[in-house]
Amino acid sequence: MIATVRIPLVRIAHARSGDKADWVDFGLFAWNAAGYRLIEREVTAERVRAHFAPWLPGAVDAWALPNILALKFVLRGALQGGGARNLRLDNLGKAMAGALLRLEIDVGAAELEEALSSPRVGWWGEA
Repeated sequence: MIATVRIPLVRIAHARSGDKADWVDFGLFAWNAAGYRLIEREVTAERVRAHFAPWLPGAVDAWALPNILALKFVLRGALQGGGARNLRLDNLGKAMAGALLRLEIDVGAAELEEALSSPRVGWWGEA
């Protein structure tokens, strides 16, 4: 039996979010290729929709961006009419990346070890 561990995404990735009219636009970036394999497998449009379900009336679109170790998500209707019409504290979706990073996924212990021990990469190359 393979030992699994439940972790928040913040352990293996970072994110950025913002608004596009009534939509919230996310970039979820893995720190390395091992982390990307995990988020690509575990973080689907359906999982993101379920995570934000209490206040998300619209659909979630997702795209894989393997060349930059990232996933892109668009949450339609997430701002309930857009920044000027919405009563939420974060009416522009800027803080939504933090909420996405709290999404928990189940990963194999060996997979997690690989994701945590592999060198971090970014636009600058390996750290």
